[in-house]
Amino acid sequence: MDDHMVKGHILAKKAENKLHACCPLFGSKVEDAALLFHKSATSFKLAKSWDKAGSLFVESSACHMKLGNKHDAVNAYIEGARCYKKTSLQGAVFCLNKVVTIYEELGRHIMAAKYSKEIGDLCELNKDIDCARLHYERAAELFEIGDAATSVIQCKLKVAQFFVQLQQYQKAIKIYEDIARQSLNSNLLKYGVRVHLLNSGLCQLVKGDFVAISNSLELYQDLDPTFSTTREYKFLADLAASIDEEDVEKFTKVVKEFNDITPLEPWKSTLLLRVKHVLKEKEMQEDDLT
Repeated sequence: MDDHMVKGHILAKKAENKLHACCPLFGSKVEDAALLFHKSATSFKLAKSWDKAGSLFVESSACHMKLGNKHDAVNAYIEGARCYKKTSLQGAVFCLNKVVTIYEELGRHIMAAKYSKEIGDLCELNKDIDCARLHYERAAELFEIGDAATSVIQCKLKVAQFFVQLQQYQKAIKIYEDIARQSLNSNLLKYGVRVHLLNSGLCQLVKGDFVAISNSLELYQDLDPTFSTTREYKFLADLAASIDEEDVEKFTKVVKEFNDITPLEPWKSTLLLRVKHVLKEKEMQEDDLT
């Protein structure tokens, strides 16, 4: 057995003995146990026994919480999450949820938001998009409490992207339009308005309602009179026209021309492929009728 693991087992046993001593609630015993669990976890970490190290950091956190040492507890949970990330998504999420809760209790909302966002990233890596959405929504709320306006917008944009992936387009549209309105009043953010309106418009396109698309383009011009002069507006208008005409070839050409100058993000390409697929189906149905 690895020397670090041997040392880790010895230290863990000592920590358990401290807790099961005759006076388990006596402060110094719990404090000693917290330190021993931490040292044991570090030994297992050096041995790359990630699950064991993670579980012992959690034990150390529990001791700190009994003593009311929330700062030490949160640091141990963060260490636990780092270990669990190597082997156990569930373990990492458990630790990070504890971190978020403790930081909220301490009034450190920015830090709580940061770790809620980290949980969202782990969920996204695991292809659990709804879980990722929920944690990014929580992060946005926490950043808002902490007056971190730019971070709020970044999180909300990510939430909108998750709604697109979940094919809940109307919810994504609302977020993009709301952010566009907010951004118009900021010199720092107003240059992103055309991108938010483009994203909203692409979500309208995938719904396939030409009247709604036309109405949206009018709405976007009312929101930002300069939008009609942008490439993004022309792109949406040309796509809308090709959909109205049910012209797959024109649709493909419009997408290619835009993508050649401004490469589309993967989620936008996926969205447009969905629209193209619907157009092709309509074209095939009409060919069958003729």
